[in-house]
Amino acid sequence: MVYVSEHQRKVRGGQSAHLTFEEKQELVSEEKEEEEKSVSLQDIEAQFLTPKTKNFVETDAVKEYEKRVEVWLKAGYPVHVIGPTGCGKTALALRVAEKLKRPSMWINGDEAITTNDLVGGYSKIEMMSVRDKYIHNVYKDKDVIEPMWVSNPLTLSCKHGYTLIYNEFSRAKPEANNILLGILEEGVLELPTKFGEERYVKVNPGFNLILTSNNIDYAGVHKPQDALLDRLACIHMDYYDRDTEIKIVMAHSNVSQSEAEVIVNLIRGLRKKLQGAEKPGTRPAIMIAQAMGNGYKKELFEQICIDAIASKFEDPIKVSQKADLIRNQLKTVKIA
Repeated sequence: MVYVSEHQRKVRGGQSAHLTFEEKQELVSEEKEEEEKSVSLQDIEAQFLTPKTKNFVETDAVKEYEKRVEVWLKAGYPVHVIGPTGCGKTALALRVAEKLKRPSMWINGDEAITTNDLVGGYSKIEMMSVRDKYIHNVYKDKDVIEPMWVSNPLTLSCKHGYTLIYNEFSRAKPEANNILLGILEEGVLELPTKFGEERYVKVNPGFNLILTSNNIDYAGVHKPQDALLDRLACIHMDYYDRDTEIKIVMAHSNVSQSEAEVIVNLIRGLRKKLQGAEKPGTRPAIMIAQAMGNGYKKELFEQICIDAIASKFEDPIKVSQKADLIRNQLKTVKIA
């Protein structure tokens, strides 16, 4: 801490050598105002970085999953929602986070994510210049360079008691997620690149963690370490029932109920004939419905279905085989 005298000593020319008490009070007030602005901007940034649920449908099946997640969070356990792609895991996590009535933050896991992406790091350098004009004919110049720490979602959530949604958790490499062990076991977040007391952050009691992952048989999925899984409540999701899927499709498009029924019947019929990651989720059903509502013509329906379902397979032979399967399945459903 730099000592600043209170006296009114002046240098030649009548310029004060030190700040008056009133000037220092004003300076402290300005710094506090800047800090409050920073926190406000941070809250706004967090609000816009976390996606919001749109046209969320609540049926008994959906509420049952919500209740299970909420029970574990209230008991103080993080929740790991596991299920096939497109079954509604992310929407469920966002919905529960909204119901907690607390700020929430968002991370998308992938192969390249690191511990620093979760906790933060030194991302910029602040340079401060000090000019000493105490004696008129002596000029003292000093530059102070300090690295600036920038916190990422995990650190902010632990520190302030936010809800953290870690989407596609199992797509990140296990070593990147080791940082979570200390949080779940000891209630302490360790910042690897910091030193001294600043290295450790006590986890706020309001902190909640919701993770979502695809089943292990999906490409690009890493099996999390057992030590971490032992500290999570794992909820395995499956595709919703037929009535729920119809309501979801209608909520996200402007198709009629009869049209939504045709789409859902097609998707559910294909699931019975396909295995593992090849099974289509509710998401392609929504895509088909939205395309139908945008200048839909019956003669294009077959191609729309093929584009939404079969085109994710890069191998042309597999795409052709999947297209034939879709055509055959369409013969079993009545097109509205």
